[in-house]
Amino acid sequence: MHPEFAERFSREKRPPCQLYLISPLDVGGGFADRLRRALEAGPVAAFQFRVKGIDQHAAVKLAEPLQRICADADVAFIVNDSASLAKRLGADGVHLGQGDGDAREAREMLGKDAQIGVTCHASRHLAMEAGEAGADYVAFGAFYDTATKATEHRPDPSILGWWTTLFGTPCVAIGGITPANAAPLVAAGADFLAVSNAVWGGDEAAAVHAFARVLAD
Repeated sequence: MHPEFAERFSREKRPPCQLYLISPLDVGGGFADRLRRALEAGPVAAFQFRVKGIDQHAAVKLAEPLQRICADADVAFIVNDSASLAKRLGADGVHLGQGDGDAREAREMLGKDAQIGVTCHASRHLAMEAGEAGADYVAFGAFYDTATKATEHRPDPSILGWWTTLFGTPCVAIGGITPANAAPLVAAGADFLAVSNAVWGGDEAAAVHAFARVLAD
């Protein structure tokens, strides 16, 4: 478990909102250099490795250099969808969609120190279930239009405030978030902003700088 990321989940008083980067689907080629540049540009709490349609052996080969970059930068390395891949890599944690297995099963596989996140869309019920199952964070979204993946759910930002008022488990806001539209989600109570295209769709260092300014306000 990454110590600084773990500390985030152990404090009684919520610290300021932090940035959580999600990879593009293509992490080959020069992406490792882009990741290093992004992590050097400003504070990032976590990086999620998200690839689709490849076998686990190929995923491991792509993930390992990115995992080393994250370790060198003191950034938690989270695997999307697959607890088995997270275990094979010795990753800091796993992020589970609603069809990717139960948080309890992931905990049994990965151990007590792993960080387990669960997608909860716009559902308070799913979020409470995830919390009861031992999730370390819940993710709500998509809050805005996004080209990263197909979405059917559009929560109101007030769900973030509802969650943080009642529960200590951190919440992540996701979906079409940019430096221009992030502030209302931070104000509503998001503990993390999960972003992908807003960073990787252009100059990654400039984007991280821009998010850092929003989060510092």
